Amino acid sequence: MNRPHKENRNIVLVGFMGTGKTSIGKRLSSQLRMRYIDTDSVIEKDSRRRISDIFAQDGEDVFRQLESEAVNKVSKLYNHVISTGGGVVLKEINVTKLKENGIVFCLRATPEEIYRRVGHQTHRPLLQTPDAMETIRTMLAARAPYYAQADHTVETTDRSFEEVIADIRRIYFKTSKTSRTKYTTKQNDKNFTR
Repeated sequence: MNRPHKENRNIVLVGFMGTGKTSIGKRLSSQLRMRYIDTDSVIEKDSRRRISDIFAQDGEDVFRQLESEAVNKVSKLYNHVISTGGGVVLKEINVTKLKENGIVFCLRATPEEIYRRVGHQTHRPLLQTPDAMETIRTMLAARAPYYAQADHTVETTDRSFEEVIADIRRIYFKTSKTSRTKYTTKQNDKNFTR
């Protein structure tokens, strides 16, 4: 069985809200005996405030600054599965930092699937709009070039956690064996915004 060395590179999960970063990240870390960390949790712990409160009280710009500070902290780790907030890719420096010690996977889902998973959740500040579905479509289209910076993209729509995790594990260990040589997969390479 493949198990990471104590200083192996991190598995970094990026992607829009509702693509499964937290659920998949926790299962993946357990299977691989890697530690799990979430940048939103780091922000909440360091600021002693909930994400929704930061947005409400200080706005998105302040949140993004706190997010970059959290990224700077977790990017120095090894042997972790790191889940990130959906907008972490909006600052190029964040992606650069996360790639220093990690392989970045973008989890992807259709707008319809994302809406089904998170459209009803009230703790998502960016979805508190009159038309959450349209907001999701607009944000996905705007963020697509940023998500494309990931090393690999894995589709999660109509797929089980086990199938997604199997893809990530296969790519991670193949990439690790080729010693930082970029391994590209075209699997499920559909238009992100569809």
